[in-house]
Amino acid sequence: MKFGYARVSTQDQSLDLQIDALQQAGCDKIFTEKISGIRNDRPELEKLLDQLRKGDTLIVYKLDRLGRSTFKLLELTADLEKNGVEFVSLRDNIDTSTAIGRAMFRMLAVLAEMEREIIVERTQAGIKAARARGRLGGRPKVPQKDIERALKLYDSGEYSIPEIVEMTGMSKASIYRYLDKRQKQGAK
Repeated sequence: MKFGYARVSTQDQSLDLQIDALQQAGCDKIFTEKISGIRNDRPELEKLLDQLRKGDTLIVYKLDRLGRSTFKLLELTADLEKNGVEFVSLRDNIDTSTAIGRAMFRMLAVLAEMEREIIVERTQAGIKAARARGRLGGRPKVPQKDIERALKLYDSGEYSIPEIVEMTGMSKASIYRYLDKRQKQGAK
């Protein structure tokens, strides 16, 4: 079975061009979304991936409709290949059911892996240089007096978490983390 996936980033953009191309490519079922490609939670894409079976084909108008990062794209297509699902990108002339299409994707995978390794090397070099200058990195510690104040404000029952955030300058996540930590210590 041929499945199509069409996506635009905003509600005011039109899916018509992609849908027309997917229909012309013979898609039996087309999933559409109006959501940013950067987001990982794309419900229609998830539904589509759940329905794909060995021998099916996933067709997109362009690669960037499926995902924004090369790494995410290659991860997704590797899963498709592992599950026996072919992949076609109409505008990019990629078809993994052909030897050339598979080779093209494997070359992209090698380049993405190299890019990832270069980023890791740069990050490690930056951390090493910062440590050599005496910087330890990480987030600054919340002073104990601020933690105690936030907990007292919470215990008073007079203030909401957003009000405590505003009063103390602590993040909501930090306040909840210290509340949770206190609760766990009290349970011991």
